[in-house]
Amino acid sequence: MSDYRIAFYPGDGIGVDVTVEARKVLRAAEKRFGFTVSAVEFPWGCAYAAENGGQVAPPDFLETLKDFDAIFLGAVGMPELMPDHVTLIPLIRMRQEFEQYVCLRPATLLPGARTPLADKKPGDIDMVVVRENSEGEYTMMGGNFKQNMPDEVSIQTSIHTRKGVERILRYGFELARTRRGKLAMATKSNALNYAMVMWDNVLAEIAPEYPDVESAKFHVDALSMHFVRCPERFDVVVASNLFGDILSDLAGALVGSLGLAPSANINPEHTFPSLFEPVHGSAPDIAGQGIANPIAAIRSAAMMMDFLGETDAANAMEKAMLASLGDDGSMTPDLGGTATTSEVGDRIAELLG
Repeated sequence: MSDYRIAFYPGDGIGVDVTVEARKVLRAAEKRFGFTVSAVEFPWGCAYAAENGGQVAPPDFLETLKDFDAIFLGAVGMPELMPDHVTLIPLIRMRQEFEQYVCLRPATLLPGARTPLADKKPGDIDMVVVRENSEGEYTMMGGNFKQNMPDEVSIQTSIHTRKGVERILRYGFELARTRRGKLAMATKSNALNYAMVMWDNVLAEIAPEYPDVESAKFHVDALSMHFVRCPERFDVVVASNLFGDILSDLAGALVGSLGLAPSANINPEHTFPSLFEPVHGSAPDIAGQGIANPIAAIRSAAMMMDFLGETDAANAMEKAMLASLGDDGSMTPDLGGTATTSEVGDRIAELLG
C-alpha cells in the first residue's frame, strides 16, 4: 500500500472552504483504491501573519516542505488585511526554488457548465495552457527609486533563459503528442524584441523535432481574441509566466467558471515536491458562506494523485465530478445551482465511493 505525505496549505478565504472538500474526496479515493494520504496541515496565510509579525509563513517554510511528496494549496490573499504581493510571496518562492517550472491549467467545457460563448457545447472547448512558471515576468527583479515621490521610478525586469524557454516548449510538444497533436505558442515579438524574439527562435529550432505536432505562434493579443472567437481551435497553448497567467484565467472563464479550473505546478524531475491548487483566488467576499465551488480544488487533487502515479484514482475522481454535474442539486450558485460547498463535496465523495 502506497502512503503519500501531502502538505496541505489551505491559506485564506475560500481556500479553507474548498480544501476541506478536496480532502473529503481524497479520503473516499483512499478507501476505494487502497492508498493512504498522510496529511499535514499548515495554518499559514493572513491569519498566521497577524500573529507572527506580518510573516505569511515561517522563514524556514521551504525547508519544512521540501521532503513532502506533494503540496496542496487552497488559495492565498486577503487584500483588506495584507497587500496581494506580500501574501503571494510563498507561492512564487515555491514555484521558483522547488523548480516547479511547468504550470498546467486545463480548460474543458464540461456538461452542466454554462459558457458565455454562444453555440458552444461540451467537447467544443478542450485545451490546456502550459505556463512557464519559474522565470519570465515574475522573477521579482527590480526596485523603486524615490518611492511615493512625484518623480518615483519603478523598474521591473523580466528574465527569460534559453534553458527555461526550451524546456517548457519541449514539455508542451510532448503533452501535445498525448492529446490532439496541436501546439500554439504565445509571443509578442513585434514589440518585445529581445525576450519574445528568443521564444520565437527557440520554437523554430525545436519544432522540426516534432513533425507529428502542428505548431504555430500567435501574438498574445490576437491569441486572446481567438480564444473567444474559436476556442475549439486550440489544444496545447504554451506561454510565458505572465501571458500564461492571463490566458489561463480567460480560458477558465470561457468554460463557465473559475470554480471548475484546476492547476498543477510541476517539478517534472521529482527532485522537489510539486504543488497543486485551484486557479481561482481566495474570494474573501464569499469565504465561509458555503457557496464556493469546490470542484476546481477537487480536480486539482485528482491531478495531484495522477502525478503521484495513482492514475486510476485520479480518473475515478474526475468521473465522479462529471457525474455530479449532471445533477442540478449538486451544483453551486456559480453554475446556476443551489448546492452548498459541503453538499458538492459530499456528492462527489459518494459517487466516488
